[in-house]
Amino acid sequence: MTQHVSPPRGSADKVPSVSEPPAWRGVFAHADIRTLSLLGVLAVLVLIGGITKPDEFLDTRNLQLVLTQASVIGVVTVGMTFVIVSGGIDLSVGAIVALSSVWATTVATQEYGFAGILFTAVIVGVGCGLVNGLLIAYGAMVPFIATLAMLASARGLALQITDGSTQVVTVSSVLDLGERDAYVLGIPPLVLVFAVVTIIGWLVLNRTTFGRRTVAVGGNAEAARLAGIDVRRQRLYLYLLSGLCCGIAAFLLIILSGSGQNTNGNLYELDAIAAAIIGGTLLSGGRGTVTGSVLGVLIFTTITNIFALNNLQSDVQQIAKGAIIVAAVLVQRRTASTT
Repeated sequence: MTQHVSPPRGSADKVPSVSEPPAWRGVFAHADIRTLSLLGVLAVLVLIGGITKPDEFLDTRNLQLVLTQASVIGVVTVGMTFVIVSGGIDLSVGAIVALSSVWATTVATQEYGFAGILFTAVIVGVGCGLVNGLLIAYGAMVPFIATLAMLASARGLALQITDGSTQVVTVSSVLDLGERDAYVLGIPPLVLVFAVVTIIGWLVLNRTTFGRRTVAVGGNAEAARLAGIDVRRQRLYLYLLSGLCCGIAAFLLIILSGSGQNTNGNLYELDAIAAAIIGGTLLSGGRGTVTGSVLGVLIFTTITNIFALNNLQSDVQQIAKGAIIVAAVLVQRRTASTT
């Protein structure tokens, strides 16, 4: 008679399954296909730029310029991603950048030096985000209407502050950050700030309770409320975050341009929304990635640079961007219908 020997306690879950796939397959199974696709598109664009204008496009200074230009709109896009994931929208980001930049570069503000300019840019951005958040979360206004009103108001106030003129920055400590001497290992300071914002944004969205609540609100606000999430407060925080990103972007733009203008941030809202969409963020909310949004920003910035180097008209560039946005939305709908 054969005696049955039972396995040690706690070892049942350690017995490998016959049908369990090799570990290396898990890497590919969990790979983000959309992110890989965006990397592929970016690689193709770099190849096109290298073929059409090899000496100019692949020059170190040009690549640094591309990354620097992507940094400003990239910071705005990180904040926009959070808002869209929650099921909202923010049409005022460009106007907030303009208002923050001109308020931070007035003669009175510049008297306080570097800290005064930075503080003013950030606090104005956060203040505008607070107004948006209160109107939407506690005033029950539709995000489209509330942020559209902020767009008009912020643009008007920026024009009133500048009286239509350019406010030149005279604070050397701010201007020096845009010089090559300030580069760290060949990387412009603006790019480093963009990288830090991106990393923090990724961690917050993917590794914190705040990020999970954001996704839950965007997926189903009523279910999130029943689960104990304060939906109104969460939405307020998200628009504060968007305003904060706009304030940081305004300061970066001041460094880049050395001035404050009421035309700053023109169409940033469209660029940020487009970058988030092609990066995989659903306009209906509930899903999105900071990584995808950043890749979307890099794709658009690279396209702009290639068109500029090849002396192609801006209208063709806008048509190309529009085609990319339409294609991204169609892919989103196809993906949603098959899941």
